[in-house]
Amino acid sequence: MRHLVSALALILAAGAAQAEPVGITRDLMSVEIPGPDGPVAISRIQDNAAVIEGEFARIARPCPNFCIQPMIPAEGVTPIGELELLAFLQDPDVVVVDGRVRPDFETGAIPGAINVPYTEAADRLGEFGCEPDFDGWICEGEAVKSVALYCNGPWCGQSPTAARRMIEAGFPAEKIFYYRAGMQGWRMLGLTVTAPAN
Repeated sequence: MRHLVSALALILAAGAAQAEPVGITRDLMSVEIPGPDGPVAISRIQDNAAVIEGEFARIARPCPNFCIQPMIPAEGVTPIGELELLAFLQDPDVVVVDGRVRPDFETGAIPGAINVPYTEAADRLGEFGCEPDFDGWICEGEAVKSVALYCNGPWCGQSPTAARRMIEAGFPAEKIFYYRAGMQGWRMLGLTVTAPAN
């Protein structure tokens, strides 16, 4: 009987552990950001047994091309984490940019991010407030927004390449923020991801 009571206590304890809320921080359960079809709530998956699966669970990708990226992809760029990225998603003066190629973006992205593939980053600076010039871009003044870049994860070179190309084209490095953890880190933490495109 004592073993049955102990087993039942373990089962109940496991059930209670499964019911624990999963917050973003101790005092923050979700963040609401504007979306194209209305507000979008970003939160963490509430299943305490959830695990990362699929392509983003892969951790041993061959280098090259999948070499670990530096925390600072170019001089003057500021690395950020999830909490800073959540704040940027709510800030109209910051554009969160998914630097991945479109097929990757269409598998799911951080809500509120726009897709600017790294191959197009230097040509689309007008979307961040820069003005075209005969020799490239003029990126000065209050109209120029800050940009937070991310891609697939710490081994993905797409957003670091985008940052370097943007700087070479005239975008100020101090207005670029880099979320190195990317989609792998975002998914690992169980944060909301946009639905894959059909």
